[in-house]
Amino acid sequence: MMQTKWRVTASRVMPLSLAFRFPAGRYHATPFGHHVNEGLIEWPPSPWRILRALISVGYTSGAWNGTGPLAAARSLVEKLSAELPCYHLPSVVGTHSRHYMPVGELDNKTKIEKTTLVFDTWARIEDQELIATWRDMRLDDTELSTLSSLVERLNYLGRSESWVEGRVMRKGDPIPEINCFHEQTGEMPGRGWEQVPLLAAVSTADFSLWKAKQLEQVLADLPLPDNRKPSQTLLRKREEAAKSYPKDLLACLQKDTTWWRSHGWSQPPGSRRVFYWRPSGSIAVGTPKVKRVDQRKQPVEAMLLSLTNASRNDHALPPVTRTLPQAELLHRALVSIASRNNAPPPELTGRDENRRPLRGPHEHAHINPLDLDDDGHLDHILVWAPGRLGSDAQAAVRSARRTFTKGGIEPLRLALGGAGDLADSAFLHGFYGRRIAQLTNKASVWKSITPFVPPRHVKAHGKNTIEGQVRAELQSRKFPEPAAVHQLAPVFNLGNVSELGERVTESDQITWSRFRHFVLVRRDGPKPPVNFGFAIQLEFERPVSGPIALGYGSHFGLGLFEWCVDR
Repeated sequence: MMQTKWRVTASRVMPLSLAFRFPAGRYHATPFGHHVNEGLIEWPPSPWRILRALISVGYTSGAWNGTGPLAAARSLVEKLSAELPCYHLPSVVGTHSRHYMPVGELDNKTKIEKTTLVFDTWARIEDQELIATWRDMRLDDTELSTLSSLVERLNYLGRSESWVEGRVMRKGDPIPEINCFHEQTGEMPGRGWEQVPLLAAVSTADFSLWKAKQLEQVLADLPLPDNRKPSQTLLRKREEAAKSYPKDLLACLQKDTTWWRSHGWSQPPGSRRVFYWRPSGSIAVGTPKVKRVDQRKQPVEAMLLSLTNASRNDHALPPVTRTLPQAELLHRALVSIASRNNAPPPELTGRDENRRPLRGPHEHAHINPLDLDDDGHLDHILVWAPGRLGSDAQAAVRSARRTFTKGGIEPLRLALGGAGDLADSAFLHGFYGRRIAQLTNKASVWKSITPFVPPRHVKAHGKNTIEGQVRAELQSRKFPEPAAVHQLAPVFNLGNVSELGERVTESDQITWSRFRHFVLVRRDGPKPPVNFGFAIQLEFERPVSGPIALGYGSHFGLGLFEWCVDR
């Protein structure tokens, strides 16, 4: 893995900056104390919202269990709450949609279900980053690692429609000018600025003092008797009164609206309202200007689509065993979209203008559904072409909004996560970017993550053995001759030791055990000569760049490799 030079070190106080990008171009969040139908947008995201998002993703990503955040995460939250961040705000446009939602009641006259008008307001954001900066922050290595892991695993900020990619900015990364900061002395910065209230956490020390003072006042109204044992009713009243005050600041951040309202609070305990100054017109209104599409758009090597469903339940996404069918479904959709205006481009169809298959080293599009979070379900689709995707192909990928899956009760949503060259994996940040790098970076040793299906009948000897077909596939794609080709699965000595004489990792065993459940036959294409998948390991004399996809169905997710540590 790449060594990262963080912007913050454990040795001294330095600025800490978090960058957030919204892949879908939308940010949904209602300011605290306002109803959604007021059509207001919390911009920037409040410090309180950011802290709650970090705590929430710790639970959903498995960073900690039901017992709560670990020691490093607790100290991290305490340090972030002790200082107010400032922001760099990108330009946004406020927009909304209107929906008539059913209320579950029939009209007495028409016998039709009644509806109510609901506003859905959001900020439309171009491909820019929102940056939150804490000017003076001291984090040790464990806290910094914890923060980086949490920020990179964020999937939304605000409402669930606000898909987000976050990262901790590294030392040397240029930070744009701060244009949103909290009020300190009551002075107005001048014309062209406007004030906006945001919710922020108090410091841990301030909360402890406030809680102690409040409890003292509350319990003073329920004094303990001096000369006799207190009754159970009195003790219960004192206990119930104390329950209205969370244990600490971290507990405050984890209480939901139902809890603090049921205990009589009009604002979350441990929170405060802070006035921030931002440029007037930070949220533009009115009809947005239509940008002219540049028909001479530069070709790109790859585009990444995220795959979600309306319920945001990752386990309702297609299993990895349906890699081939999902790739075929998207391919048909892309060709159909591209055909609306002109003939579909050859990089999508794999055929020339005369409908003849393209000749050459497989330079047309590969559609690879991926499981980037290793939960056994497909969550992204990488569309890449060695010969690059032209403007028509890019337009088709950008226009794809949904796809389907077997047994699904609703369509799956598609959103563009990034586009660019695979060599630098620059189009995606954080954890997912590192997972993409395992498919694309240079390495000498590569192993299967989806089954290799031989394109010809397998023979015991000659050029059509498993090894011979792998070597021929590599040659047809202009890869150098491998030093060794090993068949890792299936193996005939079914213990824990592979044919290489090395321990097969538990992760490899889980991956390869799924291979026999993969769909290996295309629905609309030729059938494979051998309906069986193999796990292969490749070794080269010198590092080679990926992606490497070989064999039958290699343009639809099969035969994909990732690099592993050189032996």
